[in-house]
Amino acid sequence: MADLAVQAEGLVKRFGDFTAVDGVSFELRTGEVVGYLGPNGSGKTTTIRLLLGLLRPTAGRATVLGYDAEHQTASLRPLVGYMSQKFALYDELTIAENVSFYAGVYGLSTAVQRRRQAEVLDWVGLRGSEGERAGEVSSGWRQRLALAIALVHQPRLLFLDEPTSGVDPMARRVFWDLIDELAQAGVTVFVSTHYMDEAEYCGRLGIMSDGHLLAMDSPAALKRDTLPGPAWNLVVDRLIPALHALREMPGIFQVGLRGDHLHAITLGGAHSRDSLQVALQGQGFTVVVEPAGPTLEDVFMALAGRGRAKE
Repeated sequence: MADLAVQAEGLVKRFGDFTAVDGVSFELRTGEVVGYLGPNGSGKTTTIRLLLGLLRPTAGRATVLGYDAEHQTASLRPLVGYMSQKFALYDELTIAENVSFYAGVYGLSTAVQRRRQAEVLDWVGLRGSEGERAGEVSSGWRQRLALAIALVHQPRLLFLDEPTSGVDPMARRVFWDLIDELAQAGVTVFVSTHYMDEAEYCGRLGIMSDGHLLAMDSPAALKRDTLPGPAWNLVVDRLIPALHALREMPGIFQVGLRGDHLHAITLGGAHSRDSLQVALQGQGFTVVVEPAGPTLEDVFMALAGRGRAKE
């Protein structure tokens, strides 16, 4: 279909006896921002490399911008940008020299190189710093430079593999503002992350665990449709004993520590605020219970099978 940027159908990738990606299928629509959430080793990077044609699938197929990702990579690569986990920057070169080098790799003429270099460095906020050596700037600036390089040839589809790992929260927020601008300009963005807060920024979100795509939908829909009941925050005097007590209580789907309090998901109408408070007070705890919004961490835990219920 013309409005689809990516169609992945039953992608499998095995490395010997290890299955890194196991039967992954999804579609990306043109111009949307789709997140790929999961812990390290869950198969996110392998999926991206399969879509880029950098790995051959053991089974399944992927169509990217109308091209077969495995067999038509030469036609596909000028149309996509890729920012890998480890930014492929040349530390001894300046910011401008790095952009110029990659523009040449993509085959841009000298005149176009100059224009695009100015445009992308201005867009990512690095104009005026062209002479700085890449190895001497902050991680946030290196991140912006890597994004500029991935965009210098004006790709229609951008793959970002954990692009904000290791940078400060302010730099992460700026980076996501740039992603939003790209999407508004019609670029399709597929971004992997293990940060739950970043996943909230995505229009749709795929959740990976142990090579399996557990679900893909909007963050709001995932929280609405995955969890079996309401969420609660519990401020209690003895956290760990209360945690164990809740786990043994009927009608509790999942419970865990959240900083200085407990966070629980209950089954349907099994509990109210008063019933939770009375049950814990009856076991000698001092507790305050408040309704809470469900989180993507709740969703991930539920989908990964870690939530449990006692009837």
